Amino acid sequence: MERETLKSRLGFILLSAGCAIGIGNVWKFPYMAGQGGGGAFVLFYLLFLVILGLPIMTMEFAVGRASRKSPVRAYQALEKPGQKWHIHGYFTLIGCYLLMMFYTTVAGWMLHYFYMTAAGKLSGLSTGQVTNAFSEMLANPGVMAFWMVFVVAFGILVCAKGLQNGLERVTKVMMIALLVIMVVLAVNSLFMPGAKEGLSFYLVPDFARMKEVGVVNTLVGAMNQAFFTLSLGIGAMAIFGSYIGKEHALLGESIRIVALDTFVAITAGLIIFPACFTYGVDQTAGPSLIFITLPNIFANMAMGRLWGSLFFLFMAFAALSTVLAVFENIICCGMELTGCTRKKSSIVNLFLIIALSMPCVLGYNIWSWDGFAVFGGAVLDFEDFLVSNLFLPLGSLVYLLFCVSRYGWGWNNYKKEVNTGDGPKMQDWMRGYLSYGLPLIVLFIFAFGIYDKFFA
Repeated sequence: MERETLKSRLGFILLSAGCAIGIGNVWKFPYMAGQGGGGAFVLFYLLFLVILGLPIMTMEFAVGRASRKSPVRAYQALEKPGQKWHIHGYFTLIGCYLLMMFYTTVAGWMLHYFYMTAAGKLSGLSTGQVTNAFSEMLANPGVMAFWMVFVVAFGILVCAKGLQNGLERVTKVMMIALLVIMVVLAVNSLFMPGAKEGLSFYLVPDFARMKEVGVVNTLVGAMNQAFFTLSLGIGAMAIFGSYIGKEHALLGESIRIVALDTFVAITAGLIIFPACFTYGVDQTAGPSLIFITLPNIFANMAMGRLWGSLFFLFMAFAALSTVLAVFENIICCGMELTGCTRKKSSIVNLFLIIALSMPCVLGYNIWSWDGFAVFGGAVLDFEDFLVSNLFLPLGSLVYLLFCVSRYGWGWNNYKKEVNTGDGPKMQDWMRGYLSYGLPLIVLFIFAFGIYDKFFA
Protein backbone atom coordinates (compact mmCIF):
# COMPACT_ATOMS: atom_id res chain seq x y z
CA MET A 1 0.00 0.00 0.00
CA GLU A 2 1.06 3.59 -0.69
CA ARG A 3 2.98 5.17 2.19
CA GLU A 4 1.32 8.26 3.61
CA THR A 5 3.22 11.53 3.48
CA LEU A 6 2.96 14.82 5.28
CA LYS A 7 1.17 17.60 3.44
CA SER A 8 3.58 20.42 4.19
CA ARG A 9 7.07 21.23 5.33
CA LEU A 10 5.60 23.28 8.18
CA GLY A 11 3.70 20.17 9.27
CA PHE A 12 6.94 18.17 9.38
CA ILE A 13 8.82 20.85 11.34
CA LEU A 14 5.99 21.40 13.85
CA LEU A 15 5.42 17.65 14.31
CA SER A 16 9.10 16.95 14.91
CA ALA A 17 9.45 19.99 17.16
CA GLY A 18 6.29 18.91 18.99
CA CYS A 19 7.87 15.54 19.62
CA ALA A 20 11.05 17.20 20.92
CA ILE A 21 9.22 19.85 22.96
CA GLY A 22 8.05 18.11 26.07
CA ILE A 23 7.62 18.76 29.72
CA GLY A 24 11.39 18.62 30.29
CA ASN A 25 11.82 21.86 28.33
CA VAL A 26 9.56 23.62 30.75
CA TRP A 27 10.27 22.34 34.22
CA LYS A 28 13.79 20.99 33.91
CA PHE A 29 15.50 23.54 31.72
CA PRO A 30 14.77 26.73 33.73
CA TYR A 31 15.68 25.07 37.01
CA MET A 32 18.94 23.61 35.69
CA ALA A 33 19.83 26.93 34.07
CA GLY A 34 19.21 28.79 37.32
CA GLN A 35 21.27 26.32 39.32
CA GLY A 36 24.10 26.10 36.82
CA GLY A 37 24.93 29.79 36.74
CA GLY A 38 22.20 31.19 34.51
CA GLY A 39 23.58 32.41 31.21
CA ALA A 40 26.68 30.20 31.57
CA PHE A 41 24.51 27.09 31.56
CA VAL A 42 22.44 28.38 28.62
CA LEU A 43 25.64 28.99 26.66
CA PHE A 44 26.96 25.46 27.19
CA TYR A 45 23.51 24.02 26.53
CA LEU A 46 23.43 25.69 23.10
CA LEU A 47 26.94 24.49 22.34
CA PHE A 48 26.07 20.88 23.22
CA LEU A 49 22.85 21.07 21.19
CA VAL A 50 24.91 21.90 18.11
CA ILE A 51 27.68 19.33 18.60
CA LEU A 52 25.58 16.56 20.15
CA GLY A 53 21.85 16.71 19.51
CA LEU A 54 21.88 18.13 16.01
CA PRO A 55 24.06 15.48 14.25
CA ILE A 56 22.18 12.57 15.84
CA MET A 57 18.86 14.12 14.81
CA THR A 58 20.04 14.27 11.17
CA MET A 59 20.99 10.59 11.41
CA GLU A 60 17.60 9.52 12.71
CA PHE A 61 15.86 11.54 9.99
CA ALA A 62 18.20 10.13 7.32
CA VAL A 63 17.51 6.53 8.32
CA GLY A 64 13.77 7.25 8.20
CA ARG A 65 13.81 9.10 4.90
CA ALA A 66 16.13 6.68 3.08
CA SER A 67 14.18 3.59 4.20
CA ARG A 68 10.64 5.04 3.94
CA LYS A 69 9.81 2.65 6.78
CA SER A 70 8.88 2.83 10.45
CA PRO A 71 11.80 2.43 12.90
CA VAL A 72 11.01 -1.22 13.42
CA ARG A 73 11.61 -1.97 9.71
CA ALA A 74 14.00 0.83 8.71
CA TYR A 75 17.27 -1.00 9.39
CA GLN A 76 16.17 -3.99 7.32
CA ALA A 77 15.77 -1.74 4.27
CA LEU A 78 19.27 -0.26 4.67
CA GLU A 79 21.57 -2.84 6.27
CA LYS A 80 23.70 -5.26 4.28
CA PRO A 81 22.55 -8.91 4.08
CA GLY A 82 23.29 -10.92 7.22
CA GLN A 83 23.68 -7.86 9.49
CA LYS A 84 21.84 -7.57 12.79
CA TRP A 85 21.23 -3.82 13.13
CA HIS A 86 17.49 -4.37 12.75
CA ILE A 87 17.33 -5.85 16.27
CA HIS A 88 17.53 -2.26 17.52
CA GLY A 89 14.32 -1.56 15.59
CA TYR A 90 12.38 -3.66 18.10
CA PHE A 91 14.06 -1.82 20.97
CA THR A 92 12.93 1.53 19.55
CA LEU A 93 9.35 0.27 19.73
CA ILE A 94 9.80 -0.96 23.32
CA GLY A 95 11.33 2.45 24.17
CA CYS A 96 8.29 4.24 22.73
CA TYR A 97 5.90 2.07 24.77
CA LEU A 98 7.97 2.65 27.91
CA LEU A 99 7.94 6.42 27.38
CA MET A 100 4.16 6.39 26.95
CA MET A 101 3.69 4.28 30.10
CA PHE A 102 4.40 7.37 32.18
CA TYR A 103 4.04 10.29 29.78
CA THR A 104 0.30 9.72 29.40
CA THR A 105 -0.11 10.11 33.17
CA VAL A 106 1.95 13.31 33.33
CA ALA A 107 0.00 14.75 30.38
CA GLY A 108 -3.12 13.91 32.42
CA TRP A 109 -1.76 15.90 35.38
CA MET A 110 -1.44 18.96 33.11
CA LEU A 111 -5.05 18.63 31.94
CA HIS A 112 -6.27 18.11 35.51
CA TYR A 113 -4.48 21.28 36.62
CA PHE A 114 -5.82 23.19 33.63
CA TYR A 115 -9.33 22.13 34.65
CA MET A 116 -8.75 22.98 38.34
CA THR A 117 -7.27 26.40 37.53
CA ALA A 118 -9.88 27.30 34.92
CA ALA A 119 -12.71 26.19 37.22
CA GLY A 120 -11.28 28.34 40.03
CA LYS A 121 -10.70 25.38 42.34
CA LEU A 122 -7.25 26.68 43.34
CA SER A 123 -8.26 30.33 43.78
CA GLY A 124 -7.90 31.70 47.29
CA LEU A 125 -6.19 28.61 48.70
CA SER A 126 -3.33 28.90 51.18
CA THR A 127 0.15 27.62 50.32
CA GLY A 128 -0.49 24.49 52.37
CA GLN A 129 -3.78 23.82 50.60
CA VAL A 130 -2.18 24.14 47.17
CA THR A 131 0.51 21.66 48.23
CA ASN A 132 -2.20 19.30 49.47
CA ALA A 133 -4.06 19.52 46.15
CA PHE A 134 -1.10 17.88 44.41
CA SER A 135 -0.82 15.14 47.06
CA GLU A 136 -4.57 14.53 46.88
CA MET A 137 -4.40 14.06 43.12
CA LEU A 138 -1.54 11.53 43.46
CA ALA A 139 -3.44 9.65 46.17
CA ASN A 140 -6.56 9.38 44.00
CA PRO A 141 -6.18 6.65 41.35
CA GLY A 142 -9.64 7.41 39.93
CA VAL A 143 -8.81 11.00 39.00
CA MET A 144 -5.42 10.11 37.51
CA ALA A 145 -6.83 7.11 35.61
CA PHE A 146 -9.63 9.27 34.17
CA TRP A 147 -7.19 11.83 32.73
CA MET A 148 -4.72 9.19 31.56
CA VAL A 149 -7.49 7.36 29.64
CA PHE A 150 -8.64 10.70 28.23
CA VAL A 151 -5.10 11.44 26.96
CA VAL A 152 -4.71 7.97 25.41
CA ALA A 153 -8.16 8.07 23.78
CA PHE A 154 -7.55 11.57 22.41
CA GLY A 155 -4.12 10.63 21.04
CA ILE A 156 -5.30 7.41 19.41
CA LEU A 157 -8.35 9.11 17.92
CA VAL A 158 -6.19 11.80 16.28
CA CYS A 159 -3.70 9.26 14.89
CA ALA A 160 -6.48 6.94 13.68
CA LYS A 161 -7.80 9.74 11.45
CA GLY A 162 -4.64 9.47 9.37
CA LEU A 163 -1.44 11.37 8.97
CA GLN A 164 -2.60 14.54 7.19
CA ASN A 165 -6.19 14.77 8.46
CA GLY A 166 -5.44 13.73 12.03
CA LEU A 167 -1.91 14.12 13.28
CA GLU A 168 -0.65 16.93 11.05
CA ARG A 169 -3.79 19.06 11.29
CA VAL A 170 -4.16 18.79 15.09
CA THR A 171 -0.46 19.22 15.86
CA LYS A 172 -0.20 22.35 13.70
CA VAL A 173 -3.03 24.01 15.63
CA MET A 174 -1.70 22.86 19.00
CA MET A 175 1.90 23.93 18.35
CA ILE A 176 0.95 27.35 17.00
CA ALA A 177 -1.35 27.85 20.01
CA LEU A 178 1.47 26.72 22.31
CA LEU A 179 3.90 29.25 20.84
CA VAL A 180 1.36 32.09 21.00
CA ILE A 181 0.40 31.29 24.63
CA MET A 182 4.08 31.17 25.61
CA VAL A 183 4.82 34.57 24.12
CA VAL A 184 1.76 36.08 25.86
CA LEU A 185 2.81 34.56 29.21
CA ALA A 186 6.42 35.70 28.76
CA VAL A 187 5.37 39.29 27.95
CA ASN A 188 3.12 39.28 31.04
CA SER A 189 6.05 38.08 33.20
CA LEU A 190 8.33 40.84 31.90
CA PHE A 191 6.05 43.45 33.49
CA MET A 192 6.25 41.91 36.97
CA PRO A 193 8.13 43.82 39.70
CA GLY A 194 10.78 41.10 40.03
CA ALA A 195 11.38 40.73 36.31
CA LYS A 196 14.76 42.46 36.30
CA GLU A 197 16.29 40.28 39.06
CA GLY A 198 14.70 37.16 37.60
CA LEU A 199 16.07 37.74 34.13
CA SER A 200 19.57 38.63 35.30
CA PHE A 201 19.62 35.45 37.43
CA TYR A 202 18.48 33.48 34.40
CA LEU A 203 20.41 34.98 31.50
CA VAL A 204 23.54 36.69 32.85
CA PRO A 205 26.41 34.19 33.16
CA ASP A 206 27.42 33.82 36.81
CA PHE A 207 30.56 31.71 36.97
CA ALA A 208 30.74 31.97 40.77
CA ARG A 209 27.37 30.24 41.06
CA MET A 210 28.50 27.73 38.47
CA LYS A 211 31.57 26.95 40.61
CA GLU A 212 29.35 26.37 43.66
CA VAL A 213 27.39 23.68 41.85
CA GLY A 214 30.63 22.43 40.33
CA VAL A 215 31.82 23.23 36.82
CA VAL A 216 31.77 19.55 35.82
CA ASN A 217 28.24 19.11 37.16
CA THR A 218 27.05 22.13 35.19
CA LEU A 219 28.73 20.90 32.02
CA VAL A 220 27.28 17.41 32.40
CA GLY A 221 23.87 18.90 33.23
CA ALA A 222 23.95 21.05 30.09
CA MET A 223 25.10 18.06 28.03
CA ASN A 224 22.34 15.84 29.42
CA GLN A 225 19.64 18.44 28.87
CA ALA A 226 20.81 19.09 25.29
CA PHE A 227 20.80 15.37 24.63
CA PHE A 228 17.48 14.43 26.23
CA THR A 229 15.46 17.44 25.09
CA LEU A 230 15.31 16.13 21.52
CA SER A 231 13.89 12.62 22.33
CA LEU A 232 16.54 10.91 20.18
CA GLY A 233 17.31 7.21 20.15
CA ILE A 234 13.87 5.57 20.14
CA GLY A 235 12.94 6.30 16.53
CA ALA A 236 10.48 9.05 17.50
CA MET A 237 12.13 11.32 14.93
CA ALA A 238 12.93 8.63 12.33
CA ILE A 239 9.23 8.10 11.72
CA PHE A 240 8.75 11.70 10.53
CA GLY A 241 11.83 11.41 8.34
CA SER A 242 10.03 8.56 6.58
CA TYR A 243 7.07 10.81 5.76
CA ILE A 244 8.91 13.68 4.04
CA GLY A 245 10.15 14.35 0.52
CA LYS A 246 13.70 14.99 -0.63
CA GLU A 247 13.36 18.73 -1.40
CA HIS A 248 15.32 19.92 1.64
CA ALA A 249 18.62 18.74 3.11
CA LEU A 250 18.17 17.26 6.58
CA LEU A 251 20.73 19.40 8.40
CA GLY A 252 18.76 22.58 7.70
CA GLU A 253 15.48 20.97 8.77
CA SER A 254 17.10 19.69 11.97
CA ILE A 255 18.47 23.16 12.74
CA ARG A 256 14.95 24.61 12.47
CA ILE A 257 13.53 21.98 14.82
CA VAL A 258 16.34 22.44 17.35
CA ALA A 259 15.83 26.23 17.19
CA LEU A 260 12.12 25.84 17.91
CA ASP A 261 12.81 23.43 20.78
CA THR A 262 15.35 25.89 22.25
CA PHE A 263 12.99 28.84 21.83
CA VAL A 264 10.41 27.02 23.95
CA ALA A 265 12.94 26.07 26.63
CA ILE A 266 14.34 29.58 26.92
CA THR A 267 10.90 31.24 26.81
CA ALA A 268 9.78 28.92 29.64
CA GLY A 269 12.48 30.52 31.78
CA LEU A 270 11.27 33.99 30.79
CA ILE A 271 7.84 33.00 32.10
CA ILE A 272 8.98 31.32 35.32
CA PHE A 273 11.92 33.35 36.73
CA PRO A 274 10.31 36.82 36.87
CA ALA A 275 7.34 35.23 38.69
CA CYS A 276 9.64 33.40 41.14
CA PHE A 277 11.57 36.57 41.97
CA THR A 278 8.44 38.73 42.21
CA TYR A 279 6.84 36.40 44.74
CA GLY A 280 10.06 35.42 46.52
CA VAL A 281 9.84 31.78 45.56
CA ASP A 282 12.77 29.37 45.33
CA GLN A 283 13.01 28.03 41.77
CA THR A 284 13.40 24.43 42.94
CA ALA A 285 13.38 21.33 40.82
CA GLY A 286 10.95 19.11 39.11
CA PRO A 287 7.23 18.71 39.49
CA SER A 288 6.96 20.80 42.65
CA LEU A 289 7.78 23.95 40.66
CA ILE A 290 4.94 23.32 38.22
CA PHE A 291 2.30 21.90 40.55
CA ILE A 292 2.97 23.65 43.85
CA THR A 293 5.05 26.80 43.34
CA LEU A 294 3.38 28.22 40.23
CA PRO A 295 -0.23 27.53 41.34
CA ASN A 296 0.63 29.46 44.52
CA ILE A 297 1.87 32.36 42.42
CA PHE A 298 -1.24 32.28 40.21
CA ALA A 299 -3.46 32.20 43.31
CA ASN A 300 -1.97 35.55 44.45
CA MET A 301 -1.66 37.25 41.09
CA ALA A 302 -4.05 39.73 39.49
CA MET A 303 -6.04 37.76 36.88
CA GLY A 304 -4.19 34.71 38.18
CA ARG A 305 -6.95 32.37 37.10
CA LEU A 306 -6.55 33.43 33.47
CA TRP A 307 -2.73 33.27 33.52
CA GLY A 308 -2.76 29.98 35.39
CA SER A 309 -5.24 28.43 32.97
CA LEU A 310 -3.17 29.59 29.99
CA PHE A 311 0.00 28.21 31.58
CA PHE A 312 -1.46 24.74 32.16
CA LEU A 313 -3.06 24.74 28.73
CA PHE A 314 0.38 25.41 27.25
CA MET A 315 1.87 22.63 29.43
CA ALA A 316 -0.87 20.23 28.29
CA PHE A 317 -0.12 21.08 24.65
CA ALA A 318 3.62 20.48 25.22
CA ALA A 319 2.86 17.05 26.69
CA LEU A 320 0.20 16.11 24.13
CA SER A 321 2.39 17.05 21.14
CA THR A 322 4.92 14.44 22.34
CA VAL A 323 2.19 11.88 23.05
CA LEU A 324 0.78 12.28 19.51
CA ALA A 325 4.19 11.94 17.87
CA VAL A 326 5.10 8.78 19.76
CA PHE A 327 1.63 7.25 19.27
CA GLU A 328 2.08 7.76 15.52
CA ASN A 329 5.34 5.84 15.74
CA ILE A 330 3.78 2.98 17.72
CA ILE A 331 0.75 2.71 15.41
CA CYS A 332 2.90 2.76 12.28
CA CYS A 333 5.24 0.08 13.68
CA GLY A 334 2.16 -2.04 14.44
CA MET A 335 0.93 -1.63 10.86
CA GLU A 336 4.28 -2.66 9.36
CA LEU A 337 4.87 -5.58 11.71
CA THR A 338 1.43 -7.16 11.25
CA GLY A 339 0.23 -5.75 7.92
CA CYS A 340 -2.98 -4.52 9.56
CA THR A 341 -4.79 -1.26 8.81
CA ARG A 342 -4.23 2.03 10.64
CA LYS A 343 -7.64 1.69 12.34
CA LYS A 344 -6.92 -1.81 13.61
CA SER A 345 -3.47 -0.86 14.92
CA SER A 346 -5.07 2.17 16.61
CA ILE A 347 -7.79 0.13 18.37
CA VAL A 348 -5.34 -2.52 19.62
CA ASN A 349 -2.97 0.15 20.90
CA LEU A 350 -5.79 2.05 22.60
CA PHE A 351 -6.33 -0.86 25.00
CA LEU A 352 -2.67 -1.84 25.17
CA ILE A 353 -1.40 1.65 26.12
CA ILE A 354 -4.17 2.14 28.71
CA ALA A 355 -3.21 -1.19 30.32
CA LEU A 356 0.51 -0.35 30.19
CA SER A 357 -0.08 3.10 31.70
CA MET A 358 -1.95 1.79 34.76
CA PRO A 359 1.15 0.86 36.83
CA CYS A 360 2.30 4.49 36.71
CA VAL A 361 -1.12 5.73 37.88
CA LEU A 362 -1.29 3.15 40.68
CA GLY A 363 2.39 3.59 41.58
CA TYR A 364 1.53 6.68 43.63
CA ASN A 365 -1.15 5.02 45.72
CA ILE A 366 -2.22 1.37 45.63
CA TRP A 367 1.08 0.02 44.29
CA SER A 368 3.52 2.37 46.01
CA TRP A 369 6.59 0.38 47.02
CA ASP A 370 9.81 1.32 48.80
CA GLY A 371 11.86 -0.69 46.30
CA PHE A 372 11.56 2.15 43.80
CA ALA A 373 13.31 4.58 46.16
CA VAL A 374 16.66 4.14 44.37
CA PHE A 375 15.06 5.46 41.15
CA GLY A 376 13.27 8.33 42.87
CA GLY A 377 10.35 6.73 44.64
CA ALA A 378 7.57 5.70 42.25
CA VAL A 379 6.84 3.50 39.24
CA LEU A 380 7.11 6.63 37.09
CA ASP A 381 10.70 7.21 38.23
CA PHE A 382 11.65 3.63 37.37
CA GLU A 383 10.09 3.89 33.89
CA ASP A 384 11.73 7.28 33.35
CA PHE A 385 15.10 5.79 34.37
CA LEU A 386 14.75 3.01 31.78
CA VAL A 387 13.92 5.45 28.98
CA SER A 388 16.29 8.29 29.87
CA ASN A 389 19.29 6.33 31.11
CA LEU A 390 19.17 3.24 28.88
CA PHE A 391 16.99 3.52 25.77
CA LEU A 392 17.78 7.11 24.70
CA PRO A 393 21.60 7.12 25.02
CA LEU A 394 22.16 3.54 23.82
CA GLY A 395 19.61 3.93 21.02
CA SER A 396 21.28 7.15 19.87
CA LEU A 397 24.61 5.33 19.87
CA VAL A 398 23.20 2.61 17.60
CA TYR A 399 21.82 5.18 15.12
CA LEU A 400 25.15 7.00 15.23
CA LEU A 401 27.32 3.93 14.63
CA PHE A 402 24.94 2.66 11.94
CA CYS A 403 25.40 5.93 10.00
CA VAL A 404 29.17 6.39 10.34
CA SER A 405 30.53 2.83 10.45
CA ARG A 406 31.43 0.77 7.41
CA TYR A 407 29.92 -2.16 9.29
CA GLY A 408 26.57 -0.40 9.11
CA TRP A 409 24.97 1.81 6.49
CA GLY A 410 28.19 3.76 6.17
CA TRP A 411 29.29 7.39 5.98
CA ASN A 412 28.86 7.79 2.20
CA ASN A 413 25.26 6.51 2.18
CA TYR A 414 24.39 8.65 5.19
CA LYS A 415 26.04 11.76 3.71
CA LYS A 416 24.27 11.29 0.38
CA GLU A 417 20.86 11.02 2.07
CA VAL A 418 21.34 13.82 4.57
CA ASN A 419 22.61 16.21 1.87
CA THR A 420 19.85 15.50 -0.67
CA GLY A 421 17.84 18.69 -1.23
CA ASP A 422 18.39 22.41 -0.65
CA GLY A 423 20.06 23.76 2.46
CA PRO A 424 23.24 23.44 4.56
CA LYS A 425 25.20 20.21 4.04
CA MET A 426 27.17 17.78 6.20
CA GLN A 427 30.87 18.01 5.25
CA ASP A 428 33.57 15.37 5.08
CA TRP A 429 35.69 17.19 7.67
CA MET A 430 32.99 16.39 10.26
CA ARG A 431 33.47 12.67 9.73
CA GLY A 432 36.29 12.21 12.24
CA TYR A 433 34.35 13.87 15.05
CA LEU A 434 31.11 12.03 14.23
CA SER A 435 32.89 8.66 13.99
CA TYR A 436 35.12 8.92 17.07
CA GLY A 437 34.34 11.96 19.23
CA LEU A 438 30.55 11.83 19.30
CA PRO A 439 30.22 8.11 20.23
CA LEU A 440 32.54 8.75 23.19
CA ILE A 441 30.40 11.67 24.39
CA VAL A 442 27.22 9.54 24.16
CA LEU A 443 28.92 6.69 26.03
CA PHE A 444 30.00 9.16 28.70
CA ILE A 445 26.39 10.40 29.09
CA PHE A 446 25.22 6.80 29.45
CA ALA A 447 27.94 5.85 31.96
CA PHE A 448 27.54 9.05 33.98
CA GLY A 449 23.75 8.52 34.16
CA ILE A 450 24.22 5.03 35.63
CA TYR A 451 26.93 6.21 38.00
CA ASP A 452 24.88 9.18 39.13
CA LYS A 453 21.83 7.01 39.83
CA PHE A 454 23.47 4.19 41.77
CA PHE A 455 26.92 5.22 42.97
CA ALA A 456 27.01 8.98 43.45
